[in-house]
Amino acid sequence: MPQPVRIGINALYLIPGEVGGTEIYLWSLLRALASVDERNEYFVYLNAETAGEDFSFTSPRFHLVHCNVKARFRPHRILWEQSVFPARLSSDRIDVVLNPGFTAPLLASCPSVTVFHDLQHKRHPEFFRWFDLPFWNLLLWLSVRRSRTLIADSEATALDLERYYQRSGAKTIFVPLGVDPQFFEIGQRRRAADQRGDRYILIVSTLHPHKNLARAMEAFAIFRKSHPNFRLVIAGMRGFAAGQLESHCRELGLQECVRFTGWIPRSELYDLFERATAFLAPSQFEGFGMSVIEALAAGIPTACSAISPFDENVGSVAARFDPGSVPAMAAAMEIAACDPAFRGCAVTAGPAQAARFDWKETARLTLEQLEKAAR
Repeated sequence: MPQPVRIGINALYLIPGEVGGTEIYLWSLLRALASVDERNEYFVYLNAETAGEDFSFTSPRFHLVHCNVKARFRPHRILWEQSVFPARLSSDRIDVVLNPGFTAPLLASCPSVTVFHDLQHKRHPEFFRWFDLPFWNLLLWLSVRRSRTLIADSEATALDLERYYQRSGAKTIFVPLGVDPQFFEIGQRRRAADQRGDRYILIVSTLHPHKNLARAMEAFAIFRKSHPNFRLVIAGMRGFAAGQLESHCRELGLQECVRFTGWIPRSELYDLFERATAFLAPSQFEGFGMSVIEALAAGIPTACSAISPFDENVGSVAARFDPGSVPAMAAAMEIAACDPAFRGCAVTAGPAQAARFDWKETARLTLEQLEKAAR
């Protein structure tokens, strides 16, 4: 039997409540790895911002390593990751390091497996601040070159890696994400509950430009003319477009019926899913679209953009629309929130579609690549 592998987890990028879906990805993956892997040892490298957070694991094979680096000042984190971190990996005798946040320690003596959640900096550079884009281009190019294996969340991202980084296709592996089992339980409770109370359409999204939330509010303004009792709830951390979106909301006269929650605890998010009338995913671009799968798992009637990788993940279960068309988005809202036939089908078709996504399978496929890279 092969010897156990000492696996490093590069969580230096993680700032709780400030990195969006990659935080959910990391902890969901680690919990799943703890449940499927009874042999290897894990060393999770954390930054100063995570001090005091409860990241306990039931497995004694997981070790939290707190590092003296402040990730909120990104240049400091990147410099530490590229200079000090390789030596720390060597002193801890790490056999392979998993980088879940795009960047890899380039001088590490052990092999790297790096996760690419999307290639937005290549597909839509207009959504990046001018002073961020050169660093994204350089660091991600170096990560592609230096990593032994690249993991893509979706087939669309795998194709983008091959398109934008020559000869990366041979070392790129597609590993789909999973869905939190809590959402299937929410779906069961929704089927047993009376959904005629508070009526709102839910969006779960960071307030970034590519999330297309300005058009979503314009579509909601059209929808609300016929349905004045509905609200729009946008749950997610404040991003680059937060100020503009709040101003646009006031310009549309929607400030009394649109709620921006900011980053909220997972328990509050579960509650929003449980009571939502419908779910909307209006993005112009996504790497995977985890919240859409969560909505389907919860049996929520869902409308989403006709983009990759939604094309891969939702099948015919969701009402689809052109993300550039406000009227089309408003029409899809009408279907998801008010069409009895569509809503009745969503209760069972959504969970059936979402059942294809399992964090334990994500963990098994990821572990397979880690063990392969280590040897």
